[in-house]
Amino acid sequence: MKKIVKISRAFNQKTGVTAVFLLLLSLIVTSVNAQGRRRRMPPPGQPIEIQLTPYKTTMLGNGTDTALISVKIIDRDGKEVADANKLITFKLKGDAKIISFRKVDMSKSVTTDSTTQVPVTGDCWLVLQAGPTRGAIKLQASADTLYPGSTEIHTVQPGTPHPVTNANYTPAKVKDKIIGADISFLPELESRGMKFSDNGTPGDAIEIMKAHGFNYIRLRIFNAPANPKGYSPKKGFCDLAHTTDMAKRIKAAGMKFLLDFHYSDYWADPQQQNKPAAWVGLDFATMKDSLYNYTVKVITALKDQGTAPDMVQIGNEINHGMDWPDGGINNLDSLAQLLYSGITAVKAVSPKTIIMLHIALGGQNAEARFFVDNMLARKVPFDVIGLSYYPKWHGTPEDLKNNMADLSTRYKQQVMVAEYSQLKQEVNDIAFTAPGKKAIGTFIWEPISTWEGIFDRDGKSNAYMNVYPGIAKEYVK
Repeated sequence: MKKIVKISRAFNQKTGVTAVFLLLLSLIVTSVNAQGRRRRMPPPGQPIEIQLTPYKTTMLGNGTDTALISVKIIDRDGKEVADANKLITFKLKGDAKIISFRKVDMSKSVTTDSTTQVPVTGDCWLVLQAGPTRGAIKLQASADTLYPGSTEIHTVQPGTPHPVTNANYTPAKVKDKIIGADISFLPELESRGMKFSDNGTPGDAIEIMKAHGFNYIRLRIFNAPANPKGYSPKKGFCDLAHTTDMAKRIKAAGMKFLLDFHYSDYWADPQQQNKPAAWVGLDFATMKDSLYNYTVKVITALKDQGTAPDMVQIGNEINHGMDWPDGGINNLDSLAQLLYSGITAVKAVSPKTIIMLHIALGGQNAEARFFVDNMLARKVPFDVIGLSYYPKWHGTPEDLKNNMADLSTRYKQQVMVAEYSQLKQEVNDIAFTAPGKKAIGTFIWEPISTWEGIFDRDGKSNAYMNVYPGIAKEYVK
């Protein structure tokens, strides 16, 4: 565990689910098994983990909706081990059932009241069917000697949409192509004494990135991160004060700025969207007002110092909603109202700021369409559809390509990859070339401090950094 913390505090905080922990395993040489004994990680090509990739994580709670889930036995580098043969036990919690498997010899399967065990060689597919109720479905896959895989699916009953406004909205356009990065960890790393350099020449991390083609920086902000259960207890990194300081540096470097509101004291993502402590217990009307006033406060502070954000995310990876339970995906009208409060607050202070809605779902087209359709049915006014793309959870590059192609032709909004890390060249090739001239670029997530970073652990730029000048030359005019 100490090695994991040393590698990056980011992933210990970004989500509390097992999946993030498993991702880090590919970065280390040794690990700790369930009994606490240290063991050496097997070499590439040896099976180590079960990967579950759902093609929906939101299903209709109508008793008939289905979701396809990919199951792979992978090695430490995330590659499928095609000849690995394991008995995998699937355990399901919630109102759903597994109705079929593909690429599995079902004559050798064993089913109990709570589990299904099947032999898997390399990979298989399963089809999950939702029950008639709303709630969370949890699926876990385990096998002897392998780290387990898991996923969570929300079942919803959308109801009749109630628009947040009667006005019709024409999405604004981002004129620039974007090569961006979320480097919110920079102040924390610098506080520990980390220095940066490029080919032996010391320099500011932001300026080095700019010299290699980056033109946009994303910063995340939390309401009260210094709270005991916040993102940065006592220190308050990613609060308003740190954000205004970083915004000055971004603008001084001649770069543009995306602000990512989590609307939480802690990480917000599809597995957790917790209200700020100050909003717990508020009635819904007061909570909407609180979200509006907080957003106005932040944008005003930034505008007053000449660093108004060029783009704002209203929430982070909100395909399961935000500020649960009020704004959960099962409460689509309430979610739309919270989004509208944030959007109108931004526009009241900075009318030209572009609005992004950020969902995970890089390769999950059906679910991406479900979310966008429901927000548009409620007339939520926004400009950009932002996707996260991590191959482990969001499918293949082809899935990403197909999803972006569909979204960019189906909707008036522009489309971009708002988070990614791996497959840098491939992701950018896809993100800049979706049809309809609506694909505007990418934001890489924390490349100064996490896996496949563009700086080494000692702050030296590396080969991953050198990918970006070529991307900039080809796609940023």
